[in-house]
Amino acid sequence: MRLVAAEIDLAALAYNLAKVKRFAPHSKVMAVLKANAYGHGLVTIAKHLADADAFAVARVDEALALRAGGLTKPIVLLEGFFHPSDLPILLANNFQTIIHDESQLQALEQAELEAPIATWLKIDTGMHRLGIEPSQFTAFYQRLKACQNVKEQVNLMTHFSCADDLESTKTELQMTLFRQLVAEQGESLCLANSAGILGWPQSHGDWVRPGLMMYGVSPMLDKIGQDHGLKPVMRLTTKVIAIRSIAAGEGVGYGARWQSKSTTTLAIIAVGYGDGYPRHAKQGTPVIIKGKRYGIVGSVSMDMITVDIGDNHQGITIGDEVEMWGPNLPVEEIAQCASTIPYELLCNVTPRVSYEYS
Repeated sequence: MRLVAAEIDLAALAYNLAKVKRFAPHSKVMAVLKANAYGHGLVTIAKHLADADAFAVARVDEALALRAGGLTKPIVLLEGFFHPSDLPILLANNFQTIIHDESQLQALEQAELEAPIATWLKIDTGMHRLGIEPSQFTAFYQRLKACQNVKEQVNLMTHFSCADDLESTKTELQMTLFRQLVAEQGESLCLANSAGILGWPQSHGDWVRPGLMMYGVSPMLDKIGQDHGLKPVMRLTTKVIAIRSIAAGEGVGYGARWQSKSTTTLAIIAVGYGDGYPRHAKQGTPVIIKGKRYGIVGSVSMDMITVDIGDNHQGITIGDEVEMWGPNLPVEEIAQCASTIPYELLCNVTPRVSYEYS
């Protein structure tokens, strides 16, 4: 019996990419594939994004995996390179690099390369993570333009810190600062991540870089992907492996953290934090069996979860499928039940889960 499976809907992926293009019709699309394509499978997902203009990853090894998988589109390293010895690898594989600090710029200036590399200069307009200070922009830009190891066009980028919150004024401030800095350069601009694409159309530059929304999940506060017309790409399922009755007052699971108030029936399902399901999912977190919602009771274990199916359980039997999240049960809802974010749930799916693409 197949137990835990991540069913990946490639038609939904293509649909969501088309939605990105409708949201930002005048922008090129840099599809973000970091962290194993948000847990969906790096190379396979990339192969089904033919309409993307470029890919973006966090690390060099992710970019190399894409090239090894036969992908030829431009690839942008969102964290840039980490050592001067990386530069020949970037050049050989036609990788584009973010420049976000002095050490990277110096490495480029001092390198002896056979050809120039495409670069993106990242400006910190308020995220305070990666990026040069606004006061450094003119000097960095001029040095990149003068550097023989840098291609003539220097693309310009920033990253929003609060774009998921439409009530925040921070995004407007970041956009204004960025556009003031880059007004005279005439270079390609990239501001909008998924939240920017959906919530701040004025941030759509020459490029947009969709991540979470491409997988059918909303980056916005108190929204789900379907609210934006997106389709979930991952459906996480498992099976019922045991059914048993318990009496009133009996404790369930480690620590007996849940006790039944009355005689009831439990379904034991084969999934746990060893598969990436959140250990801190609260009592009552929903699952779907035979089209009906039931709540988790007791602690999430490494391999199993207990579900209270009560007396009116529509003939649930061993082997029945259980949907943990997917089109009928938004991953955003499960994330809220576990006091986390959907990004974490998708990225935490473990290697023992079977991936099925269709």
